[in-house]
Amino acid sequence: MDSFSTVIRTASHEQHMEAETSSFMSDLLGGGLGVAAYARYTEQLWFVYEALEAGAEKLASDPVAGAFIQPELFRLRALERDLAHLRGPKWRGSVSVLPATRTYADRVRECAESWPAGYIAHHYTRYLGDLSGGQIIRDRAENTWGFEKKGDGVRFYVFEEIPNPAAFKRGYRELLDAVLADDLEKQRIVAECKRAFALNTNVFRALGEEFPLSA
Repeated sequence: MDSFSTVIRTASHEQHMEAETSSFMSDLLGGGLGVAAYARYTEQLWFVYEALEAGAEKLASDPVAGAFIQPELFRLRALERDLAHLRGPKWRGSVSVLPATRTYADRVRECAESWPAGYIAHHYTRYLGDLSGGQIIRDRAENTWGFEKKGDGVRFYVFEEIPNPAAFKRGYRELLDAVLADDLEKQRIVAECKRAFALNTNVFRALGEEFPLSA
């Protein structure tokens, strides 16, 4: 019988691939879009992580989600440094949320407030994705737009407090395997993972409409 972390990864693989291969992300990583598109994407991430981390403190003592609240993962401060670099010190007055991003952030907040097991699904899809595929984005951003290596502009992708990502991810998967949930609740968590990837894909789709690759 597969472990729960394997079940989650396998069940959400299709949605994960759809998110990763969206035309916006392909165009961005391929160097076809300018730094303005990267900055706009970073803005949207800020709204999602603001929702993800606003509820974290309250969930730290939760029997289901508490073990997942690990400050070394937190990204909001790094995102804010990146936005100050990309948009200037008054960035808060210039950022705006896309409707698709608002829907995503609202769902994250809803889970944080009323369904800790569902919050884990969003926590998993975001943070483990950032630790893995996010490193490709950082590398491309540094090479394409000349950001200082692991410096302002790409700090979101730099987990300074996690020196060994592979070991950290193994530990995270062990937390998933030990999650306090019965089989039905685990099925609901898997379904929420799929929903999280779909919400993320919708954000990519909206960004793709805003930044179509010129022929």
